[in-house]
Parts: sequence; structure tokens; C-alpha cells
Amino acid sequence: MPKRLVLIGAGELAQIACEYFEHDSDYEVVAFSVESQYLSQAELAGRPVVSYETLESAYPPSEVELFVAIPASDLNRLRTRFYLDAKARGYRFATYVSSRAFVWRNAEIGENSFIFENNVIQPFVRIGNNCILWSGNHVGHRTVICDHVFVASHAVISGYCVVGESSFIGVNTTFNDHVTVAADNVIGSGALVHRDTEPGKVYVGSPAKAVPGRSSFDVRL
Repeated sequence: MPKRLVLIGAGELAQIACEYFEHDSDYEVVAFSVESQYLSQAELAGRPVVSYETLESAYPPSEVELFVAIPASDLNRLRTRFYLDAKARGYRFATYVSSRAFVWRNAEIGENSFIFENNVIQPFVRIGNNCILWSGNHVGHRTVICDHVFVASHAVISGYCVVGESSFIGVNTTFNDHVTVAADNVIGSGALVHRDTEPGKVYVGSPAKAVPGRSSFDVRL
């Protein structure tokens, strides 16, 4: 029997996640859930949309798992808020790993994480909880991706790197070996990161440099 799954969110990522879970996992998506102030439709993709505030009454933790299908909004803070709140309410979380991703046998992937197709995850990699890796990334050996990170497509993260908590990694970025990306960074598309970064900064260019006077918390993602 497939495992029953409720998706938190009703936007584009939630609908994409529904497709992947339904057709490439052992989960059955039974509902979507949003906060009541955003509950504008009773049904989405042929499934009910229910109030997040009263989720336990319709789908108690003993009967379903959750996946928080929210992108990098507010530097991953919105997804993180729902993840931590639902965890405190006793819910368990699904993780999706595409059947078309290459994940070495001893790589570790946390809960409520989503690994799209054509990702390469090499030996001894550790990916934390509540992370999203869009399609086509390379994560080199011994690299650690901390909790609540979003990696857009076609990033090359070399070996022995650390990507700090809640950071956003843009499309086509490149990281040299042994680079540590600090927490709450935004790394702009196409950046080449060749040295450690500072927390709360925006980095762009090749080689990547911090944007003067710009906080990562001011970036709309």
C-alpha cells in the first residue's frame, strides 16, 4: 500500500512535487494544505485543499506524512517555519530522491528534502533536513549541505565544501574544493566561489565578491 502524503503549500512547487511523488515514489498525495487566510480553493489537482491550522482533524500525524513544498521564499524562512511547526505537532516527513538521480550508497539525506533528477551526490556527502536540490547539480565527495538550503540547477559544488544553513545557491554556480559558504548567503547565478564567505551576504561574479552594503535578507527569492 502506498504511504499517504499531505503537501504543505499550493503553489507551483507543490504541484510539481505532487507529480514527482505520485509517479516516482511509494507515496500517494492525498491533500494539499495552506494557512486559512490563503485558502482560496477547495480543490487542487483533484485533491482537497485543507486549512493548515486544523490539519490534525482531517489528517492526523498517525495517518499521514508531510512534505513542505515551499521554495526559497524569505531566504528559506517560510519553508523552515512550516517544517519546524509541523514537526512540533508530531508529524513525520517524506523525502523525495528522483530515480534519475545518482546518489552514492553512503550519502546521507535528511527529512523533508527533495532531490530532483540528474543530481550527482558523491560518496560521504551529507545533506541536511529541509533542503531542495533542483535538477542537474554536482555535489562532490565529503561535502556537507546544512539544513534549510536551496540549490538551484546546475551548480558544481566540489569536494570537502560546506554550504551553510538557510543559504540559496543560484543557477550555474561553481565552488572550488574546501570552500565554506556561511549561513544565510545568497550566491548569485554563475558565480565562482573560490574562498570562504561571510554570513548574511550576497555574492556575485567570477570570482565571487560580496555586494557592498547588501544583506541577503533583502533579496526577494
